[in-house]
Amino acid sequence: MIIDFHTHTFPAEIADRAVTKLANSSNMKNYLSGKESDLKLSMEEAHVDYSVLLPVVTKPSQQEHVNKAAIEHNEHFQETGIISFGGIHPDNSDYRVILRSLAQNGIRGIKIHPVFQETYIDDIRFLRILECACENDLIVLTHAGFDISFPGQDYVTPKHILSAIEQVKPDKLVLAHMGGWNCWDEVEELLTSQNVWFDTSFSFYPIRPMNEAIPYVWKPQLTMEQFKRIVLAHGTDHILYGSDSPWTSQAENIAMLKECGFDEATLSAILGGNAKELLKL
Repeated sequence: MIIDFHTHTFPAEIADRAVTKLANSSNMKNYLSGKESDLKLSMEEAHVDYSVLLPVVTKPSQQEHVNKAAIEHNEHFQETGIISFGGIHPDNSDYRVILRSLAQNGIRGIKIHPVFQETYIDDIRFLRILECACENDLIVLTHAGFDISFPGQDYVTPKHILSAIEQVKPDKLVLAHMGGWNCWDEVEELLTSQNVWFDTSFSFYPIRPMNEAIPYVWKPQLTMEQFKRIVLAHGTDHILYGSDSPWTSQAENIAMLKECGFDEATLSAILGGNAKELLKL
């Protein structure tokens, strides 16, 4: 079984506009249109059994619409192969009601994005969400590290993630982008011993710039050597395959994982076994 733990789509009527805006802000080409129909085709071509959708609530008022759509998505996930997480904003004062409702409606987890939501991961508003998610047996997947569109914004870098972990001790926390995009040395130092999962999305896959004349302020992506070192240091049972589609190719990410030289059992766990257990499929 192959499970892509990190994907994004947008409603068909706004997908082109949303993806173009994000591509321009990050100087990064997209592989897919951001429409669900394209993701389904990609899944068929890459032999992906399930993809996890990760919606982002950028203002408190959006959560109701986002979560209604997530619940509707999940009513048909057995046929579509698409599982949607819910979303929440740190300024949703009724976070307990929202998270309890999501759990009661069969949602398996939530996505938070401290950079987009302009709140540190160890701020009390996120700490109480992490704690309440634990109480409701919900996975929390957070963007981790810097964001390519927001240079220097350290809302969810390893030092802040470690602070949150030490205060709340969440039991189902997934850190996107191998624990912290573009700060992987700190991930190795601070996070590989923690009880969290890392997803592989947008970490060692090459960035395709929209305009090659614009210089990046970032270091290169993870080398395969450091990627493998983090995987082995953290534990292969806490690594989840993720593509960050539409920004990278599902099939090419799988091919790169197969090139790492992991044994069959380890590769199977990363590509889907660990996710299957975490999602209780």
